[in-house]
Amino acid sequence: MHYDCIMSALLDIRDLQIRFGTTEAVCGINLHVDEGEVLGLVGDSGSGKSATALAILGLLGPAAQVTGQILWRKANGLMQDSGERRGRGMIDLLRQAPGALRQLRGREIAMIFQEPMTALNPVMPIGRQVAEGASAHSSSWTGREAKKRAIAALEAVAIPDAARRYGDYPHQFSGGQRQRILIAMALINRPRLLIADEPTTALDVTVQAQVLELLRDLQQRYGLAMLFISHDLAVVGEVASRVAVMRAGQVVETGPCQRLLTQPEHPYTRSLLAAVPTLRTDRNQPLAMVGAS
Repeated sequence: MHYDCIMSALLDIRDLQIRFGTTEAVCGINLHVDEGEVLGLVGDSGSGKSATALAILGLLGPAAQVTGQILWRKANGLMQDSGERRGRGMIDLLRQAPGALRQLRGREIAMIFQEPMTALNPVMPIGRQVAEGASAHSSSWTGREAKKRAIAALEAVAIPDAARRYGDYPHQFSGGQRQRILIAMALINRPRLLIADEPTTALDVTVQAQVLELLRDLQQRYGLAMLFISHDLAVVGEVASRVAVMRAGQVVETGPCQRLLTQPEHPYTRSLLAAVPTLRTDRNQPLAMVGAS
């Protein structure tokens, strides 16, 4: 059954294990993301969600011990991995040289990081930061062409008066606008997979709804696949078609989003849902503890 699933997979993670010294952060998980699919990856802090995302991009650093396979389907279907052809044009990202990964990052796989003020360079104009992603993968582009594409990317994420604000700095934008700038940076090269790591965590509910609507619109407009990471099942339910639930480095439940929200099978998934307050929540009672069995 797994073989049938991965025949159309864009990304296929097999038996991924991540250790930091004696601590096992991810314990042999299996996940796949199909072309054009939005997979939600949900769990509480420390469950291994972000470690998984960083492993895909090769950004965990030398302290991490990573084993398993992270298979990626190259656009041309002809890429070879260390001289060995993997079925149907898939390569193992864990076996790629740093230079090969740099070519993939930002061009085929892009990531929206969860905190804009640390992800953005505070002393560089935002326009140059967005343009940098484009020029890094197109050496033939002139500065003018990169700037034109950066302004178009900023306009696509609804930054008002993008051409005039091209030279402004991160601190001159609101939190929601900074998150939109990160989205523009991630999408400027039209990647095939977008990894969104808690992209709405630091935003108020109104701005959060706007950013989620923007991500839905961009995903449909460009037909890209998305791995949407969050601790909030309600937020994931706004964008994902399928959800994987992580706890303590393991995937404990996977299924269609609607089924998971209405008929969760694992006790941990039920705890996550119970921890989301609603208008019917009794304010005199404590919220359910996430992780309760």
